[in-house]
Amino acid sequence: MSKRLLPLTTVFIALAFLSLAMPAHAELSLTQGSASSPATATSGSVPEWTYTLKSGETFSDVASELLATGHSVAQLRQYNQLSQNAVVDTGDRFRIPLNWLRRQPEPARVRSVSGTVQLISGRDGQKRPLTANSLVRVGDEIVSAQGTATVELADGSEVRLSPDSRLMFNRLTQYGKSGMVDTRLRLNKGEVHTRVKPVMEGGARFEIETPSAVAAVRGTAFTVQTSPAGTELQVTKGIVDFGPRGKTQRVPAGYGASLSTNSAGGLRIRRLPPAPAVDPIPESVTSLPVALRWSEDGAPAHRVDIFEKDSGRWIKSRKVTGSNFDISLLDNGQYEVQLAALDNRGMAGMPASLPLNVNLQAQPATLVSPAPGATANDDMPEFQWKLNGSNEVARVEIAGDDSFSDLITTSEWAPENQALPSRPLSPGEYYWRVVTEAGGTSVTESEARKLVVNGSLPPTRIISVNYLNSQVRIFWEKVNTASEYRLQLSEGPQFHNIIKEATLADTTAALRLIPGRRYFVRLKALSNGPLTSRWGPGRELYLE
Repeated sequence: MSKRLLPLTTVFIALAFLSLAMPAHAELSLTQGSASSPATATSGSVPEWTYTLKSGETFSDVASELLATGHSVAQLRQYNQLSQNAVVDTGDRFRIPLNWLRRQPEPARVRSVSGTVQLISGRDGQKRPLTANSLVRVGDEIVSAQGTATVELADGSEVRLSPDSRLMFNRLTQYGKSGMVDTRLRLNKGEVHTRVKPVMEGGARFEIETPSAVAAVRGTAFTVQTSPAGTELQVTKGIVDFGPRGKTQRVPAGYGASLSTNSAGGLRIRRLPPAPAVDPIPESVTSLPVALRWSEDGAPAHRVDIFEKDSGRWIKSRKVTGSNFDISLLDNGQYEVQLAALDNRGMAGMPASLPLNVNLQAQPATLVSPAPGATANDDMPEFQWKLNGSNEVARVEIAGDDSFSDLITTSEWAPENQALPSRPLSPGEYYWRVVTEAGGTSVTESEARKLVVNGSLPPTRIISVNYLNSQVRIFWEKVNTASEYRLQLSEGPQFHNIIKEATLADTTAALRLIPGRRYFVRLKALSNGPLTSRWGPGRELYLE
């Protein structure tokens, strides 16, 4: 005869304190046949994790996926006092000793990096630049100089490393497919911002240790700074147990704590400055700067942090005085803007958070000089224009045709209104325009103008001559600023007696010659502009 047992009371206990608090025995909400022998039933000294069976799952399949080698489905049934014929339905819960779960190291992944950041391998001590999508394994250390990094852990928790910091990854354990993780980090220097995902039923462990303190959390957002003087903590969401190992105290959201390396200092807990009252800003802007303003609150200073929403990349962090800050120099994208008051110790309080979507549109520049069709006697003419948009950079492009398929040179990208070409221009006819970029993704071009650079076209040199029967094919160098070429054929090297002359658009020509006679050929480039041309050296032709 089966009977329905009482529902298991949900117990939330962080693994960081398993030695102090163990889950009490509770009956399972499932249909049970004759109970198995209690000889192997749960012991009050065994830390457990509770699993709720989902639709489409079976007890045997879940147990096979979660249990480590050396533990069987039959053992788990016996542990939960389930007979072989007991029916476990969707929504029923059963207990698994934590030390029965399959464990495996699970590397963290770098979501974004700004500036100079290095990874020191825990295996061989080698240093290498940290890049987005790099894997961080147990024993590795991240060292930031002037850069920042955002690291995502196996359960989706996020760690943001400030400049001038050192963070060691001591443990990155995942309990099979249970979704639970055991993460232990050591902050030897600097500052980290964390967002820890809420743990699953039964608890998981997330711990940051410093030389003077330990912070153990579950499902929270907090910041830790450490230095030779001690460790500081600010909790913005959830609860953190903080202090010397074995003597931690609970610090709730809205409070901060400090622990000095001086033993006489002790652990101090204080209320954080409240989030500033920030004036609304548009969620989507098409021009920058946008003014961030807030009410005076008596704080000596404030801190503005801007994060890229998708990657978590730390874009900028500024300490400001007064009650306003101009947000500028951002690429197109979605951001999170945080503003927090700083106390007299320089510690940040509760942040006010605002979303910001930047959608800048590049505007065509207005060309100023040279004028349309102008001529220049300088091979490095200056180009001037007027920018018409917000937060734009621009460059001048110079081409041999008005479609700009034959791009000859450009200037550097810069937020300027004038530029020189990156290399001298040979005499000839050109087209120029200004390309404008805004927000890193929006690009547009100005109108195109013609420009003639005065001077002489370079001489045209013959590259090769091929003989085939009574025909000779000639190949010559291309002159970028030439529109066509003039060919002369003579019986003498002085070209006094011209027997053939032709104007050609290509860089090759075929000539039919009389065998046994000597000829001489030469070419010069021609241009539509007021440019002088020079003949290239002559080449002797002889057909046997």
